[in-house]
Amino acid sequence: MAGKKLTKADIIDSVYQKTGMNRKEIRTVIDLFIDEIKDALLKRTITELRGFGTFEVRVRKGRQQARNPKTGTPVAVHSHGIAAFRPGRELKQDVWSLGDDDVAGPDAVGGKPGNDT
Repeated sequence: MAGKKLTKADIIDSVYQKTGMNRKEIRTVIDLFIDEIKDALLKRTITELRGFGTFEVRVRKGRQQARNPKTGTPVAVHSHGIAAFRPGRELKQDVWSLGDDDVAGPDAVGGKPGNDT
């Protein structure tokens, strides 16, 4: 898996460089955007961003017999919600073209780099 990470601060810097807006205002807009998505999820409202994807809440059924992975002891798990994201068609197509080589790096397929035998 790739070791790259994009943080909210990186996004704020990128928008600042592209628009020249005040960083404080950009942070406020991004925070409000994230809060709107959170609020919609808490109300079980589906949030669709065309060309990007859909955020929704899915309910996982509870089980009587589950195991604590750390201790192995049986526990009961109640039904609970999870936040789920489904990528949109455009995002799927854009990411599809990356391929395994771009994501995994040189060690994933042929072993060590420079070892072509």
